[in-house]
This record gives sequence, structure tokens and C-alpha cells, in this order.
Amino acid sequence: MGVNKRGRVKNLTAGRPPTVLKPKSISRKATRTLINSHHVLEKKKAQAVAKGDIATQAAVEAEIAALGGLEKYQQASLQGQRLDRGGDSSRVLMEWLKSMDPNFTSLEGARLRMLEVGALSTTNVCSKSGVFDMERIDLNSQSDGILQQDFMKRPLPKDDSERFDIISLSLVLNFVPDAMGRGEMLLRTLEFLKGPETDSSSQLRDIFPSLFLVLPAPCITNSRYMNESHMESIMRALGYVRAQSKTTQKLVYYLWVRNSPLQSPLTTFKKLELRSGHSRNNFAIVIRGSSG
Repeated sequence: MGVNKRGRVKNLTAGRPPTVLKPKSISRKATRTLINSHHVLEKKKAQAVAKGDIATQAAVEAEIAALGGLEKYQQASLQGQRLDRGGDSSRVLMEWLKSMDPNFTSLEGARLRMLEVGALSTTNVCSKSGVFDMERIDLNSQSDGILQQDFMKRPLPKDDSERFDIISLSLVLNFVPDAMGRGEMLLRTLEFLKGPETDSSSQLRDIFPSLFLVLPAPCITNSRYMNESHMESIMRALGYVRAQSKTTQKLVYYLWVRNSPLQSPLTTFKKLELRSGHSRNNFAIVIRGSSG
């Protein structure tokens, strides 16, 4: 079932800068500070661009340059993938999949198709598992095996042969610069996943098609506009059910299985305060429903 277009599709380059391959070592504290600062500045820049505020845009771009520009941000992003920093998030996914079906790695027949959005590496655990035919995309790929592509501009699949069994959005959704754009990204995943009625192996129907989603933990645990139950309500409206979740001090991991069609009529999810307090962040997801 197709997803109706709802408003202007956002350009993800406003939110998630590119990555490079061989970063120099950066301390844990410096990595965290640089990523957070760059993230805040990119949001300010996107807001200035949206308002046509050229002066503010120039000022923010100067601040980004003072931090070392995109190159330093790229180094910090890849540094966080090191094993001594928590490592590859796809390890969590593979652990979950094996716990849900210990035999899924040895099933006969065609391999599962996986789309990894915002891919940093071609050698993560999922890539080396031998289970998936991988397709990796990133806004500014600098590695063979990763296609340079904006997910929000990716051509829509013509049929199921071009759709995927699983999509990975690991630390991608939080880089979309506005709440409406995040909702559009989640809606767009439905276009690229196989439908819940797909006649896949009966052994795998409780696992696929699915969405692996990783966010900074404060997006869920300390946002004034988001919490666990609200996130679940949004995903349930999109036809997803939570199969697995894990929260650490820094990250929240989810495996959402697509088990039903998009809700019709689709509920509107607005940016409403769920928690008060000056220390809260403003992470939110807005879904414009069938009634607008």
C-alpha cells in the first residue's frame, strides 16, 4: 500500500553532514562535545535557511567553521563507531535477530535485503554476517560500497523486487532538522519496506519486514515533546509493532516490525508538550494525518 505524499520532502543535507574514512583519534569528551555542538549549529542553520535569514545563516556557518568544519565532525562521528566507544550498533540488531530465531542465519533460499541509511562502513556486523544483501547509502559517501544518496530523494521502488526486508536508521532520524521532516522520513520507510502481507518464510514473519531505529537516548528519555509511549503510538499508527528495545546511558535501540497497513485514516501527531522543565530537549516527531 503506497504512502500519500504529505507536504514538502526535506533535504537531509540540512541535518546530517557527510563522513570521511580514516579519522584521527579524538578523546571521548571531545567527541561528545563536538557532535553535540555541531548538531545544535546545524539546526540553527536550517532554521535560518528556512526563514531566509542570510545574516544568521552566515554567522552560524562561521561558528561551524570555528569548530573545525565538517571534517572534524566527520572524525567525531566515525570515532564513536570504535569498539571502545560502544562500537557498531548493528551488533545489537544481530543479537536480537539471533535471539528471535536462532536458525535465521542458516535459512535456505534467497538472502534478505537490507537498506542501511547513513552507512559509515562496509564492514559492520550486518555486512559480514552473510545473511543480508546489503544496500548502503549516505549523503556524502567517501567509501566504495556506499552509494551517495539522500534517502528522501531516493527513487521509489517499482515492485517488491526493489523493496527491502529491513531498513536501518541508526543515528539518522535525529539529524533531520525539523519535526515534520522526521515524520516524513518514518512515513517514507513504508515505501521501501515489503508489505506486512508479504508471503515470506513463516519462520521470519515475526521479524520481517522491520525497521531498526537508533536514537540518542535523551530524544526519548528527556524530551519535552517525546516519551516512550508517544513514540509507540506514532509507530503503531504507521503499522509497526515494537519487537525489541534497549536503552543505554547514551542510546536507545528499537526493532519495529511492520505487521499491519498504514492506519486509515492516519492520526495526526502534533508537537505537544509531554514533560515540562528547563532541562528538556526539543526532539519531536510530527505526523500530518489524513485530515491534515
